[in-house]
Amino acid sequence: MAEIYPTLESEMLTKPHDESRQGEALSLPGDTDKTSAKKYYIETYGCQMNFNDSEVVAAILAEAGFTNTTDHTIADLILINTCSIRENAEQRVRLRLSQFNVLKRQKPELVVGVLGCMAERLKTKFLEEEHLVDIVVGPDAYRDISKLITSAEDGNRNVNVLLSREETYADINPVRLNSNGVSAFISITRGCDNMCSFCVVPFTRGRERSRPVESILNEARDLINRGYKEVTLLGQNVDSYKYTDEATGEHTNFAQLLAKTAELDTTLRVRFSTSHPKDMTDEVLYTIAKHPNICRYVHLPMQSGSSRILRLMNRTYDREWYLNRINAIKTIIPGCGISTDIMTGFCTETEEDHEQTLSIMDEVVYDYSYTFAYSERPGTLAERKYEDDIDEATKSRRLAEIVSKQRAISTISNKLDIGKTFEVLVEGESKKSKDFYCGRNTQNKMIVFPKHNLKKGDYVNIIVTGCTSATLLGDVV
Repeated sequence: MAEIYPTLESEMLTKPHDESRQGEALSLPGDTDKTSAKKYYIETYGCQMNFNDSEVVAAILAEAGFTNTTDHTIADLILINTCSIRENAEQRVRLRLSQFNVLKRQKPELVVGVLGCMAERLKTKFLEEEHLVDIVVGPDAYRDISKLITSAEDGNRNVNVLLSREETYADINPVRLNSNGVSAFISITRGCDNMCSFCVVPFTRGRERSRPVESILNEARDLINRGYKEVTLLGQNVDSYKYTDEATGEHTNFAQLLAKTAELDTTLRVRFSTSHPKDMTDEVLYTIAKHPNICRYVHLPMQSGSSRILRLMNRTYDREWYLNRINAIKTIIPGCGISTDIMTGFCTETEEDHEQTLSIMDEVVYDYSYTFAYSERPGTLAERKYEDDIDEATKSRRLAEIVSKQRAISTISNKLDIGKTFEVLVEGESKKSKDFYCGRNTQNKMIVFPKHNLKKGDYVNIIVTGCTSATLLGDVV
């Protein structure tokens, strides 16, 4: 699943299915609140795939004549793009909808819609639970959204949650909402075939399918022409990408797509997220090592350090296999940044299983981790087959131990970078001070440094002078 950049000071270290950016209103640069066209407000929860989907929806709405607003009180259309990865995420959506319902009672002509994974999971039940919702649209039905809105304006309530084996929105150029003008995401796959026992994604996003190669490269070319300096290839399981051109018969796997993207422009940084250990091949690693503009960073979800728990999770690898892939990364790409996902409290997890997770953290020495406690999701294999038998207090205690260990490891990792110089892409102002910029090095570590006379989009060499457990601090060389 695609990642959000981490804040290691929080308990819930985040990624493509996380909650740290839940409820973020997306907008275009130069907000168009004062135009006479119908206005839409879109709020997005969860993973980076959802944020990318919101940009696809924005493009479809722009074609239909809507303009964007960040003020939901003046909107003609309110959309909430939802996440189902954990129960807490769904509860936040319901709370937000109750707040929008207050506005709808005052403004009956307002159209309120629910998009994304929660819409797909609940389908028509959403209309029963949230009786002021007008449209419910699943991740593969966004092309139909204009028609559904028109019908809702006539007083009808509509649901389209049909999943597709072909839809990739390959011909739609996403509107870059809340863009920094420097970095952008390009979706290369949709859906997932892995069927991890804890995960609802295959049921809410359907089977895996890959976009045509040329549509991906054309989107990257467009971003380059518009001045973007970095792209992240995005998918639920990005390195399982495979596409066959029906006209030529040419087969393209992820390593080959990665190389083609990097070769478009050697000054374009290329990242990707998220990988599955079973698909992290040596070919991918050698491709990263060969191209200097492919970032030296791999996010490789572990979930658990216990082979027994991994088997129950249906992860299709064990501890030994996972460590083999980690060793391959470190051997083929020396100095590569590595992060992971860690789930605690999965069904039947013992203290010994938990200790195995803590020990693998020591062995790998992750730069950072996205950590969370297991949350049983309806319809998954784990919900049908296993008992959620780890009490919340134990889950919380184990999660706290994992977070504490990761904070200590991250601090050590960051201290080792003090005195080193890194090339950094300036992404924008630091959140804590307008006198500082921030940007990431090739290992995906965030560095904060004085502005000097730099501007967004510049590449600059920064020497690291200090750190926290989450961030490097430095200055221009």
